[in-house]
Amino acid sequence: MVDTNYLIIGSGVAGLTFAIKIADRFPNKKVTIVTKSNADESNTKYAQGGIAIVTDETQDSYQKHIEDTLICGDGLCDSDVVKMVITEGPKRLNELIEWGAKFDTITKGNFDLGKEGGHSENRVVHHKDQTGYEIERAILEQVNQKANITVLDYHFALDLIAANKQCFGAYVLNQKTKEIITFLSDYTLLATGGIGHIYGHTTNPVIATGDGIAMAFRAKATIEDMEFIQFHPTALHEDSISSKFLISEAVRGFGAHLRTKNANRFMLDYDERAELASRDIVSQSIDLELKKSGDDCVYLDCTHLDLAAFVKHFPMIYDRCKKNGIDIARDWIPVIPAQHYLCGGIVVDKNGKTDIKNLFACGECSRTGLHGANRLASNSLLEALVYADKIYNYLAEVSFENKLEYSSISEWDLALKAIVKPEYLATFKSKFQLLMRQNAGIVRYDTDLLKAKEQLVQWQIELEIICKNYQITTELFELLNMITVGNLIVQQSIERKENRGGFVKYEYSNKI
Repeated sequence: MVDTNYLIIGSGVAGLTFAIKIADRFPNKKVTIVTKSNADESNTKYAQGGIAIVTDETQDSYQKHIEDTLICGDGLCDSDVVKMVITEGPKRLNELIEWGAKFDTITKGNFDLGKEGGHSENRVVHHKDQTGYEIERAILEQVNQKANITVLDYHFALDLIAANKQCFGAYVLNQKTKEIITFLSDYTLLATGGIGHIYGHTTNPVIATGDGIAMAFRAKATIEDMEFIQFHPTALHEDSISSKFLISEAVRGFGAHLRTKNANRFMLDYDERAELASRDIVSQSIDLELKKSGDDCVYLDCTHLDLAAFVKHFPMIYDRCKKNGIDIARDWIPVIPAQHYLCGGIVVDKNGKTDIKNLFACGECSRTGLHGANRLASNSLLEALVYADKIYNYLAEVSFENKLEYSSISEWDLALKAIVKPEYLATFKSKFQLLMRQNAGIVRYDTDLLKAKEQLVQWQIELEIICKNYQITTELFELLNMITVGNLIVQQSIERKENRGGFVKYEYSNKI
């Protein structure tokens, strides 16, 4: 067994910023971060657009940002949470800058603010089209300077150690040695990111398999709003890979137009904001256009934009298009919607507390009430920064109790067992991802959801039996987690009766 004061599962902006603060506050306490890949591999790293923050109240206002968020959330946001997160944004941005993160400016002291769908003003602070990468770089440097922080990469958290609605730590698989380690902690923070590979076609990295949500569900934490899946409208259309390269929403904010292959600028038919409508509307509009036409993709037209300015603002996007043989000065970029963000998750209060004692959650795996039925672009990094700070401030003032109950905790059974064939798991995973895309995608139908539920229950039972009788591997447990989360998405989609934000469901008779 390994004892630690703070166990953080995940190494994105949410987990790392909490780690820095709590390590500074308690230099004699141990902070342990476990992450199943490299320390810098997280959804944070792939966030292109930036952080939505009101930085100049002469040009913008907190109230405008609040209203934009509430409109995008379609009546399901927690207004108190929205106000809290948005008004604390400038403080959290200043912390990042103090830690060494660099953001684009026009003149000294004035940020080059981008505009994205759903925003009424330019308020997105960014570092070119690689904002997440820059933030991750800066905060990892800070983490590496703290003597009381231990980062364990290639350590995959299997399950929380929980009983009687209290968390005591987690069982963690060392992916290199195959040892399963029992981590006992005073406090545990789930910061495990998103669920993208449940759908396969996603802008998320391959590590986004919903692990934290599945672990919390097995520990009997409350999970809500799983039906609200945000699909990014403009992922680069490529046949060869499942993780899709994101064409940032900021490109549309920069003036790009969406067109069908026949050059029709179709968004004008759906919303007066055209390409700058919120993501749910743009994604649903593209989905409808593709179903009507039978085409594989629509196109993003940047040919009328200033090329030099485009390259300056979006160097990574320009280079990726160029590698794919797309000259944005004369070629349209083929795009399709892809799973991008989960608006629901593990229910937490304003201090990031779950309803499991000593268990906290932060970032995309949590459901704070900020996003409601649909996330406003670039509000996610802001949410992670604010809630990491809230959890820190709460834990800086409380003392731990009930450590004596640790004595009853057992080690994971490490009996030697056969290994499941990788080909079996790969085939299983592909079938599951196809089911989720077809039955629980951008637009859903009652009959499809009921069929999916029946199949997922069977697969869940099958996977649980395999986990008991075969050696535990990352791939096996990831698949179990994915099916667990898929079940939650489908069940909560069935239960949701009205269409809101990113959730659209019809009776089968309305199917195109």
